[in-house]
Amino acid sequence: MTARQVGILGASGYTGAELVRLISTHPEMEIAAMTADRKAGQQMADVFPHLRHLDLPRLTTIEQTDLAGLDLIFCALPHATSQAVIAALPPGPKVVDLSADFRLRDLEAYRRWYGQPHAAPDLQAQAVYGLTEFYREEIRAARLVAGTGCNAATGLYALLPLVEAGVIDPDEIIIDLATGVSGAGRAAKEGMLHAEISEGFAAYSVAAHRHMAEFDQEFSRAAGRPVEVTFTPHLLPQNRGILATVYVKGAPEEVHAALADRYADEPFLIVLPLGSHPATRHVRGSNYVHLGVVADRRAGRAMVFSTLDNLTKGSSGQAVQNANLMLGLPETAGLTLAPLFP
Repeated sequence: MTARQVGILGASGYTGAELVRLISTHPEMEIAAMTADRKAGQQMADVFPHLRHLDLPRLTTIEQTDLAGLDLIFCALPHATSQAVIAALPPGPKVVDLSADFRLRDLEAYRRWYGQPHAAPDLQAQAVYGLTEFYREEIRAARLVAGTGCNAATGLYALLPLVEAGVIDPDEIIIDLATGVSGAGRAAKEGMLHAEISEGFAAYSVAAHRHMAEFDQEFSRAAGRPVEVTFTPHLLPQNRGILATVYVKGAPEEVHAALADRYADEPFLIVLPLGSHPATRHVRGSNYVHLGVVADRRAGRAMVFSTLDNLTKGSSGQAVQNANLMLGLPETAGLTLAPLFP
């Protein structure tokens, strides 16, 4: 079989580099085009020296690049950029968008959370939410898939099966989450300097994080009624990884059984034995999610733990997994590398 030809828009960011890393070992995908406007004309090795061993096309601007003959395009552009770019793409290639631009089905919710009207409402109506294990069949048939937020995916994997199975009280959910700094992107920011974040631990976007919109959307859909959770993210002084500790009202044995049953046949979702909890270092650089359930000291309550690599399963790995489905390829192709340890 001829390798599927793919392009990466925004290849000079962290998620773009992660896409290159994953696709470089993919048995049935080949990178045919890469764009990065501010670094156009450079080789990828100049931007990311860890990829210098790969034979890759030179970085170009989107306007300079022929995208019409590609099978699929990964759009790894900043928020609020993808809408106009994807609307202007040729109609042939399928598209996986890694930004926030097409995640919310409700256009008014998008305006409320992102502070501006959606620029491509017709495309939004076609977009499929990219949480692979819950939208697999819709993704297979989609032309445009919207990747989830990395924080959102971490919480959704822990909770969606529990809401669907009715084993927890959906009105008593607290998500306490910690994430590595690469989730903020590669652009220079004073608050992301080593001296600003090392030797410290702090909450951010308290009561206002935009991934709450995805929680509202997906939990309400699963419950069949409005559900709002309490969610507080924290910034970890490490590069990769997210760990969510979720507090729920429900019998621990039933909570664990619901997760184990729902994910029994999922290749990337691993539920630990009851009483065990995961660590970010055990999924680093991989497309795997580790989940654990521990009984709270109060009867009828449990703690659910979920961890994933924000750049892989939380973004670029998820994107490749969805692209595999969209192109009719084995879902796990290019994604089964073991986590990096130590």
